[in-house]
Amino acid sequence: MPAPDAKRMALVPADGPVAAVIWVTLSMAMMGGLAAFARATTNTGMHPVEVVFLRNLIAATLLSPLLVWRGTSLLRSEQLNLYGVRVLVSLLSMQAWFYALSLIPIGEVTAISFLAPVFGTVGAIFFLGEQVRLRRWTAVGVGFLGAMIILRPGLVPLGLGQAFALFNAMSIGVTVIMVKQLTARDDPDKIVFLTNLMLTPMSLVPALFVWSWPPADALVPALGMGLTAVLGHVALVRGYAATDASLAMTFEFSRLPFSVLIAYLAFGETIDASTWVGAAVIFSSALYITRREARLAAERRAGTAAPDHHG
Repeated sequence: MPAPDAKRMALVPADGPVAAVIWVTLSMAMMGGLAAFARATTNTGMHPVEVVFLRNLIAATLLSPLLVWRGTSLLRSEQLNLYGVRVLVSLLSMQAWFYALSLIPIGEVTAISFLAPVFGTVGAIFFLGEQVRLRRWTAVGVGFLGAMIILRPGLVPLGLGQAFALFNAMSIGVTVIMVKQLTARDDPDKIVFLTNLMLTPMSLVPALFVWSWPPADALVPALGMGLTAVLGHVALVRGYAATDASLAMTFEFSRLPFSVLIAYLAFGETIDASTWVGAAVIFSSALYITRREARLAAERRAGTAAPDHHG
């Protein structure tokens, strides 16, 4: 029997931008499908909190073959405290995302979610003590300008759906920081497995307060939700394994047209031009931040990074 490390390596695609484009684009299509299945599940009358539990339960079940593949080593980590914090923040993020999906168009939720790397930069200042100088502060400002284009405060009332979507983006930015810390010791498969395993019982607790047995017509969209969640996450990991993260992220913008197309076909939803423009502005800012962080990290690894006075 091959060693677990050999098994994991077999799952990683060949390096190269073509593989990254395929994996990341597939992941973004899955994420668009996940949003649609989540909306369809809540449309059956199920409470969003209960839908979150179903999503986690189905995802954990679909990931269970990894335990057979890897053995009990998959359950062991020296960072369980960090996992606990990450899972708690992820649960709050999921709850906000599902509530947002039940209140505003899928495309608008998707557009606002592009703020996550911008919030991640701000979070890195407070949680990691990173120094952020002029260029990255400018990128952060541009990202928030894009959010203002979408939200149009003063012209359009800020509803509960937009507030939940903003909280979701902010919490994703925080979890990205924690995932970076987790990857220092644990591989992506372990991180995905342990996160979903811990999320399942944790998300059951709030679901019990609103529990009602899922109606029969919720079964198919709920299964689709769990399947697209797992496939999307796995494909994204493979995409980032195939090439530089800064290049892979370039193709994440495809999540917006996928989400908008699927929402239009499934629910007849559309988003206005300002949401497209704002999303493009936010994504450009996030892409700049990601590319710059990747370049500086590469220079640090090579031992060539000079003090950066522009950030």
